Amino acid sequence: MKLNLPKEFIWGTATAAHQVEGNNTNSDFWLLENTKNTAFAEPSGITCDQWNRYEEDIDLIANHSIQSYRLSIEWARIETSEGEYSQEAIDHYKKVLDYCHEKNLKTCVTYQHFTSPLWFTAKGGWEKSDNVDHYLKYAEKVSRELGDYIDTVCTINEANLTAHFAHSFPNYPTNGMKTIMPFVNEAAKSCGSTLDNFGPFLFGHPFKIRDCMMEAHVKSVPIIKANLNKNQPVGVTLSIMDYQFVDGGKEVRDKAYSEAVDVCLDMIKNDDFVGIQTYTRHTYGPDGIIMPNTNNSEMLVMGYEYYPESLENVLRYVAPKINCPMIVTENGIGTDDDNQRISFIKTALEGVQRCLDDGLDIRGYYYWSFLDNFEWLFGYKPRFGLVEVDRITQKRKEKDSLKFYQKIINNSN
Repeated sequence: MKLNLPKEFIWGTATAAHQVEGNNTNSDFWLLENTKNTAFAEPSGITCDQWNRYEEDIDLIANHSIQSYRLSIEWARIETSEGEYSQEAIDHYKKVLDYCHEKNLKTCVTYQHFTSPLWFTAKGGWEKSDNVDHYLKYAEKVSRELGDYIDTVCTINEANLTAHFAHSFPNYPTNGMKTIMPFVNEAAKSCGSTLDNFGPFLFGHPFKIRDCMMEAHVKSVPIIKANLNKNQPVGVTLSIMDYQFVDGGKEVRDKAYSEAVDVCLDMIKNDDFVGIQTYTRHTYGPDGIIMPNTNNSEMLVMGYEYYPESLENVLRYVAPKINCPMIVTENGIGTDDDNQRISFIKTALEGVQRCLDDGLDIRGYYYWSFLDNFEWLFGYKPRFGLVEVDRITQKRKEKDSLKFYQKIINNSN
């Protein structure tokens, strides 16, 4: 497979701290995973132990022609309690990012990828606008401390995801998942909070979280830029699936796009870039979302449809709504069939090529994920990685899809 791409096009792969580092004990998700009767399939535990094995992973990335590593830094490690910053954690991330540069990898750093410090979530988290100031202080601190080591900043990962969920699952509760999951209440009580004042991402009020996160992004951009010294691009990543419709469903589909995507794009259309994160399509009828027919659709372990064509459709949807470039910051597939992963990557990238041929401004592609990792409520069953990780020994094993990805990079202009 050969692609004809702009010289500045960046080939990358991505992970998130909580999903790969291990033992992120100060975070809200660590508490949620380990609460009695949790909805998580299993706790994250040591995950992929990247906290200790980062050099091995970065070597693997660099040795396969990949040009950029998108990773996140963990707020819960850096600000262990309100206003108290761990210099040890900051110094660790300096070493990680410096090692990337030593191996000629660009660094794309996400400041907040789902997890937050438990103290932050226990005082309302992402459901309360008053808490945005906590994120701004954290963003200022890490920009000042780590800015010299960062090439691209993603402020918040999928700031619109909960609004997307509100339109993506039948019978999604109006006030968020925590209202129907008793274990969240137990977690809140165990840390001295209450359900009304406990705001973990994924579980809280979908639109309050969307609004709070977008406010945090918009307000943090000038603060981050003021503390960087190389004019690095700063943007936010959004979860944008390919929303389609059948007869009678256009109005419902349009509302989903409006509330989950368009309201966010309106706020960031003049940013340095928008991060596009796409995995599948959703189809709407007059009564709401239509679940795929499992007899006619190829279904994946995450419960959604195999549809790599979604990426091209989303890029074409977003492009006319913004005045800035796009970067595909996540695109991938959870499957045990690596041949299916190869087919997914091939089809998705053919769509990217067609978009570029038509003049869309796309600056890079990051495959999710580099490693088989902890996939949130699903535990370790979904395998998105280009690299397999033995759950007992932590041994890394390259998949054929990694070699295929390397060949694409090497064969592309």
